[in-house]
Amino acid sequence: MKISLRAGLLVAVAVLPLCVFSAQQAQDSVPLAPDPSLAAQSPEHQTRKAKERPLPGRMPDKPSLPPTYSIPVGALGFSAPGPHYLGARNSLASLDFLDENRLLFTFRVPGLMRREAGDSAGSDERKIRAEVLTLPLGTVEAEALWTVHDRVRYLWMLKDGHFLLRDRDGLAQSDATLVLKPLLQFPGPLLWLELDPTGQYLVTNSREPVAAVSKAGEADSASNHPSDQDQSLGTPSTASANLLVDGQKPDGATDLVVRILRRESGKVMLVSRTRTTVHLPINADGYLEGLRGNGQLWMLNLNYFSGGSKILGRVDSACSPAFDFVSQQEVLVTACAAGGGRKLVAMATDGRRLWEDSTSPLAVWPLLVRSPDGSRLAQETLAVDHPVNAYSPIDWQDVKGQLVRVFDAADGKVALEAPANPALDAGGNVAISPSGRRVAVLNAGAIQIFDLPAPPALAGDRIETQTTH
Repeated sequence: MKISLRAGLLVAVAVLPLCVFSAQQAQDSVPLAPDPSLAAQSPEHQTRKAKERPLPGRMPDKPSLPPTYSIPVGALGFSAPGPHYLGARNSLASLDFLDENRLLFTFRVPGLMRREAGDSAGSDERKIRAEVLTLPLGTVEAEALWTVHDRVRYLWMLKDGHFLLRDRDGLAQSDATLVLKPLLQFPGPLLWLELDPTGQYLVTNSREPVAAVSKAGEADSASNHPSDQDQSLGTPSTASANLLVDGQKPDGATDLVVRILRRESGKVMLVSRTRTTVHLPINADGYLEGLRGNGQLWMLNLNYFSGGSKILGRVDSACSPAFDFVSQQEVLVTACAAGGGRKLVAMATDGRRLWEDSTSPLAVWPLLVRSPDGSRLAQETLAVDHPVNAYSPIDWQDVKGQLVRVFDAADGKVALEAPANPALDAGGNVAISPSGRRVAVLNAGAIQIFDLPAPPALAGDRIETQTTH
């Protein structure tokens, strides 16, 4: 898939301070304990008492609600991968709502791959089948067969029924027709991407030559970025351990490059070289970084695109916590409790702590799925038979199943618990509809559709969005 970018639209404006954590750390991060310092906040910041509900000690035999209907997946060509895939974190499927009544279901097609002589990269080539299913019958509205060239996540859903497909050094965009249209091209392989809750911005991780010179239609390389000529986004951090100096590596070497860019125009806003891929949570105002304090204290610092920054709150964590924007005004912190196990902490961007939820030490590798409107979120975890640490690792035989828990983002109420089978440790087996009222789970040979009550109003809906500072 050869992809080009609209020429002349890339304008780079600042270097990105990298007090962030790797994408793999973000996936493997564990939730956290409440911060005593926030207990002394002003009354207006204490609108909702934190709630804690420990994860059940066993996998549920069936969902907490009966599915409204089910779509068998065997007839669509899907076959469950073998258990030996567990632990490899391969992306084997993707399940997404295009709208309230249509699903996009994509999955790896098993089979031998044709390779040219001497082609060492061909071993990671995969065929992906894509099918648009109409509800409730699961009628196939459109289908396609794509080729991708690695084993990590390849599809990200946008709003209004569009999605992005990543392969090699480029991105394509499509919709329910499944016709791919070139969108962005990078100077090297695109490894990972993320979107802000509004879908306006992309965070990309790519591997590029140290002395890369951008070609027409490509995203600006870090070595060409005129960050020293425009300080409108504030002064970058000088204490970043991940920042590399151009020319530090020999000719022909590659670095990892992180960018924040506008999705529609391709304009590059922030760029920097890093030592590893990074998970960088952003909303339409700026990006979050975790600043370590004394002991297990971490501060959530929001750096505004318009300049300046603000501490949103503080949390305690025995590990580097993971941060994710659930919506424009709500952040979910996943942290490590000192005694083991995890904790979710939901915070508003005005500093209020909205709710908390504890999880068992036997629930590992958390993955987050959010509804497009931010009203609901799902966390899926693998259930294992013993706590996992450096001295007690796991293999696929220790995995007892995968648990999906769907939360109301406003108050942390669990709206649905359901098993997901087969267990997919890279996710792609859970989706939430644009309204937050429907949930789809790949389970027991079918896509099970659950209709839920309307979610409560988000606390952030009552907060004015700050766009200038």
